[in-house]
Amino acid sequence: MRPRTMTCRKSPYGKIAGAAVLTLTALVLPLASPPAYADPGDRQCVSDPNAHATSVPSPDQFFGFPLGKGQSRTLTSDEIRKYVEAVGHASDRVVTGTMAHSVSGQELPYAIVSSRHHMVPGQLKKIASQIRSLRDPRSLRQDKAARLADDSPAIVWVAGNVHGGEKSGADAALKTLYELAGGLSCDVAKRNENLVTIIVPTQNPDGREANRRQNDYGFDLNRDWFARTQPETGGKIDMLRDYPPQVFVDAHEMGGRQYFFPPNADPIHHEIASQPVDWINRIGAANAAGFGYNGACGGAVTTECYFNYATYDMFYMGYGDTVPATGFGAAGMTFEKGSSSAVEDRVQQQFNTQWATIGWAADNKREILDGYYKIWQTAIEQGAAGTLEPNEVVQPTNTVQFPVPDVKVRSYFLLPDRQIGDVRRLVERLRDMDVEVYRLKQPVTVPTAQVFGGRSATNLSVPAGAYWIPMDQPQKHWIQALIAEDPYVPFPYFYDVSSWSNPLLMGVGTVSTGDALSPKADLVKRMDGGVVSAAPSMGSYTYPMDSAAASELTFRLLGSGVPLSRDLGTGVVSLPARAVTRGELDKLAQSYGVAVEGHATPASGTPLRTPDVGLFAGTGISTTSGSYGEARYVLSERWGLAPKTVTTADINDNTPAFTERTVVLVPDGSSANGGLNAQGLANLKAWVAAGGTYVGLRNEGTRVARTAGLTSTTEKTKPTGYQVIGSHFRVNVNTGSAVALGRPAEDFQFNNGDPILNPSQTGTNVLTYPSDDAFWSNGYTMKADALKGTVALVDEPSGAGHAVLFAYNPLFRAYNENGIHLVANALLQPAGSVQQRQLTATPGGGADALRAAAAKAAEPDDLAGEWRPIVLQVADADAARTEAVVRTYTDTGRTASADGSSYITIPNPEGLAADEHPFLRDLVRDLNGAGIPLRSVVG
Repeated sequence: MRPRTMTCRKSPYGKIAGAAVLTLTALVLPLASPPAYADPGDRQCVSDPNAHATSVPSPDQFFGFPLGKGQSRTLTSDEIRKYVEAVGHASDRVVTGTMAHSVSGQELPYAIVSSRHHMVPGQLKKIASQIRSLRDPRSLRQDKAARLADDSPAIVWVAGNVHGGEKSGADAALKTLYELAGGLSCDVAKRNENLVTIIVPTQNPDGREANRRQNDYGFDLNRDWFARTQPETGGKIDMLRDYPPQVFVDAHEMGGRQYFFPPNADPIHHEIASQPVDWINRIGAANAAGFGYNGACGGAVTTECYFNYATYDMFYMGYGDTVPATGFGAAGMTFEKGSSSAVEDRVQQQFNTQWATIGWAADNKREILDGYYKIWQTAIEQGAAGTLEPNEVVQPTNTVQFPVPDVKVRSYFLLPDRQIGDVRRLVERLRDMDVEVYRLKQPVTVPTAQVFGGRSATNLSVPAGAYWIPMDQPQKHWIQALIAEDPYVPFPYFYDVSSWSNPLLMGVGTVSTGDALSPKADLVKRMDGGVVSAAPSMGSYTYPMDSAAASELTFRLLGSGVPLSRDLGTGVVSLPARAVTRGELDKLAQSYGVAVEGHATPASGTPLRTPDVGLFAGTGISTTSGSYGEARYVLSERWGLAPKTVTTADINDNTPAFTERTVVLVPDGSSANGGLNAQGLANLKAWVAAGGTYVGLRNEGTRVARTAGLTSTTEKTKPTGYQVIGSHFRVNVNTGSAVALGRPAEDFQFNNGDPILNPSQTGTNVLTYPSDDAFWSNGYTMKADALKGTVALVDEPSGAGHAVLFAYNPLFRAYNENGIHLVANALLQPAGSVQQRQLTATPGGGADALRAAAAKAAEPDDLAGEWRPIVLQVADADAARTEAVVRTYTDTGRTASADGSSYITIPNPEGLAADEHPFLRDLVRDLNGAGIPLRSVVG
């Protein structure tokens, strides 16, 4: 592992050690009984589990009430921070610090707990280094690894409250901290001797204080793990790299009064190694034994009980279980406690499972560390052979429906011919998870190449400058999980999306091969980019604005007052050399991975202006989550544009908050008209005609535009059985459009059950799904041919302005870089661009008539808000029984039949994810209990 210097946390060694005084709070230890375990810290342990050091403040002393049984309320973020600090000062088994800061600036505290001799200066750092060394068998012999497994403690993480309103895991983590920091029993001594336990009580203090799931930007932090868009996530990943876990607990809450811990529901991603899956399932047995309360749910036992094998999968690479499992080789686990239980029961049950997990890890420390080394050994061997892990299922009643194909993957290549800034961002994303990436010094011929997008090539020449990712390295599992063209879902149950291929999200050219290659290449050690050639003072600098990274550079330069121009034919941006020093430009451009060239000629092109953006927060828009938050984050944090809020009333009343904006962005939401009355719709249309740019995203964004008479697109009815579960599609790009400047002729678009738009007759169809054999998708789709010939992006001219309409959400989770680039183009498009002035008359009538007709077309019912409806697929013969079970929960279900299957669609107008939904988990349980075979479940 390369050396790193951490700057995000306090030094763990400048702490105050408190003297330990024995307190017997319950049982009295018989004098004749010898200790069962000796703490190497020159102290005798005792058999009494209730004995604690008086120097360590108990929760009862500190808060005025206990944690768990007897607890009357949950803690505040400030109380959590103060207690972590107090225990850190009082116990010589603990070091504390700050893992990260939230969007609002709040600290995310952590505590590291172990035996006191592990915590002396230098020793904790040595332990972490030893555990990291197990992750690279190329530089650590097996005999040395075996000695480390004997001598070194394993690392266990307990993290809570990634969803802000799910608070009990954090409180329980403090109870766990107290027991490990102050407990004097031999059981505690064994745990501390065999483990280093890292406790992060709250991963989302902003959400905790607001009592909402998301952070201050409205992001679900339990979907942000691979992209690391939010500061809370970035600091966590950095610390995980320093202290890689063998066990990781992510404590959540759900609806009801039950408790979930693994074994998980299917699907499980195929690249999660067998060791973590085995540990997870065995920890589940330990949790069952230590759970208490009413034990397992079943029969008459329906509350304060536990269940497994339901709802919570391990597939999408953005969760707090899948990323620790795949990227770090840990037993990554989601624990979920029903939020309807009393506070004391929620916290106590979370503690019971945390304590049982830590106990199991301590008991099996030697086996865990042996297995941990083998994970990375096997990964290197598989990578050298080009072997992918097979698909498997864990639920006893399931079978693999979609096996991993018999293909070899020994290398990936990221091509440098376009979107180079985003290519380099992907390189850095990989390197930030300890993936080794190389830059080709010479071209290499690939005999058998798989080109992303479902195509193949023979004897493909990959140019010098391309980035090579060999699979024969420890992070083989993570590489395949993040980069692969398809995740190969084994079983059709969908909690989240079915594709997150990073090259497809970025729209960068990518090739995989099973050929054994040894190209001449250099290891990448820093971000490439910057000023590659100087310009004279009267000359200019240029760069192609062909990526999200280059777009961000553009907005940052504009925000600094640098005059920019853009060639509307090529998309190249130029700036006067005298407007910025070479050093400043080099540093800024390199931070985005963008190559800037100097020229003797002056800057040229159409001047760019910083857009004055209004962000619509009217009827149907959630301002605390989803599309609105993603837009606010990209506009504010990425681009520095400080968007102004525009409300329904602002447009209806034509207030300056609306009329003074040059751009209005309408996020996804649940309303077809945004609450605009007839005058408001007329005001919006007139504002666009006067030169404004309307940008509409997905359902609400496109429907408001249609209602206002800004587009001739209409929505196509989705056929029965149509399913697109967060998948990628090839699209054809109208490269003559200013909105598509810098994009290739073929690109990829992320579709998550989005509306299907018929082509515009009055504007430019910028992104179109192919209608021929070029049509391609990955992930899980059914009847996706309905998309052929339809459009994903339209630019509608109106007077001097434009309505730019995305059928999808291009800012989804802020990791859809090709979509982000397109939005940037839309915002920077000059009013009345020559390319966009078209169709004052069209076959069948003028533009206004066609748009008026589209405005009158019936809109589909809003079944899913910003997400998806619930869809249950069963055999036609089982439809009546399924409907009967569904009716015990809701009377909103709609049934349709096609091709021998019945599809029961349950509206989800609030756009709730499966783990947020009030009854989906129980509904699926009851359907299984009724013996109804489910062909697929989409939530």
